[in-house]
Amino acid sequence: MNSPPYVSYVGSRLRPTLDQTVDCQNDSKQIDIAMKLFTRNRSGNKRRGTTLVETAVVLPVFFTFLFGFIEFGHCFMTIHTMNSAARRAARAGVGEDKTSADVKQIAKDILGSAVNADHADIKIWVKDASAFDDATIDPTSIDYDSLPDVEVSTLNSHSLFIVRVQVPYSKVGILGPRWVTSLNLYGQCVMRKE
Repeated sequence: MNSPPYVSYVGSRLRPTLDQTVDCQNDSKQIDIAMKLFTRNRSGNKRRGTTLVETAVVLPVFFTFLFGFIEFGHCFMTIHTMNSAARRAARAGVGEDKTSADVKQIAKDILGSAVNADHADIKIWVKDASAFDDATIDPTSIDYDSLPDVEVSTLNSHSLFIVRVQVPYSKVGILGPRWVTSLNLYGQCVMRKE
């Protein structure tokens, strides 16, 4: 017959006595009770709230990186669309039957898949690119705004022209600062008239 373990009162806690015997084969509940009496949580409440503090420190950094990746990804997608619009519009302008207005409209139609292409701040130029015939020229030194406008339907054969697209960052940014008005995204393509 199993007898309950004898306990003694030490201070305000119950403690098992040394002469206590437990029959392991008959009653596992007594073992559990005895183990709970022998062991206790020694760490106490020293680390309460640590997880909350760590989360409060890590989450803003994590979300900053996450939203940064989203913003940069959207900007690069827009730049890729702008380059694609300029390339396809310039390729259409290589032929004999297209005008500069047709080339701009093609670029505008393609650009419309990424941004509102009807906005007044979005600019599409078709300009003379004969400066690129010089192999030693640095493309970063060219002032694209000062290049003369051209009509692609009247260009001589083998003449270079450039289709350039400009979109303000403030018009395409998803999460970025809207007060950045001086930053522009560009896409361009240089083609030779056939």
